Amino acid sequence: MSDKRPAWLSRLASWDAAVIVITVLVLLIASGAVENFGSSRNFTFLLLDLLPIALIALPMTLVIVTGEIDLSVASTLGLTSAVMGDLWNRGLPIETIIPLCLVLGAVLGALNGFFVTVLKLPSLAVTIGTLALYRGLAFVVLGDGAVADFPRAYTSWVTGTIGGGPVPNMLIPLVVLAVVFGLVLHATPVGRSVFAAGAGEQAARFAGIRVGRLKFWLYVVSGLVAGLAGVLWTLRYSSARADNGLGMELAVVAAVLLGGVSIFGGKGTLPGVLAGVVLLATLQNALRLQDVSNEALNIVTGVLLIISVLLPNIVIRFRAALRRRATT
Repeated sequence: MSDKRPAWLSRLASWDAAVIVITVLVLLIASGAVENFGSSRNFTFLLLDLLPIALIALPMTLVIVTGEIDLSVASTLGLTSAVMGDLWNRGLPIETIIPLCLVLGAVLGALNGFFVTVLKLPSLAVTIGTLALYRGLAFVVLGDGAVADFPRAYTSWVTGTIGGGPVPNMLIPLVVLAVVFGLVLHATPVGRSVFAAGAGEQAARFAGIRVGRLKFWLYVVSGLVAGLAGVLWTLRYSSARADNGLGMELAVVAAVLLGGVSIFGGKGTLPGVLAGVVLLATLQNALRLQDVSNEALNIVTGVLLIISVLLPNIVIRFRAALRRRATT
């Protein structure tokens, strides 16, 4: 007796589809139960808050699908912000500073990629190390102070909205990058190589995939996008600080795993990840409106991170047990 189901039914029963449904439900519940949550002003702040996490989550998705991880992304953001402030203090024009910061982010990502793919060191240990290294360098560059007074034309665009409505201008680069990453992951040979590398590195090598080179460039892109997030963060708050983005790596990883990407690699979708970002940001925003402390918000992030790892594995084991029972 066959237990095969139509593809559309399997898709609806998937973890990422469930996260999308839960996200919609949480948005509806919060709009009705939390005062001011549904206001256009709060909607703008919600999007502004989730945009850096969503940006960094795009390349992080591909990195984790290959079976690796990058915990240095928030420190890359902070170091980029610190360098941006230092260069601005030295009198460089902002049009020169922004490309330099993007290059810096790519170089920091390349360093991670070198350690992981050339020296064959475990990515968890490497990026924990560079997390501390990059954050320390940020404080060396800028110290405990802050640099402000960036050009108003840039800060106004980053904090402004499309046509004066509730949708921030910063959503434009996110949508563009989300489409690019989505197409790459789900509709190109590169994406198929990413999934193959995560499902089994040895098999991928036998299939002719240059896994090391693939992972190296994914780390470069991860650093580049984290650098972009650092630039946008700095312009949004008009404040370059060494501690910008502190702790954000946990929110990014939680959102990616919550969106259905397997921590073991080989599985995940970008729409699920974006839903995970929105779900996490919605919960945090609603709790902030209820005057919940930042410490409690960290607890929520930690709990969601544990759930996103634990629950899918429980579901997989439960389904495997059902299949074994059906065949006996």
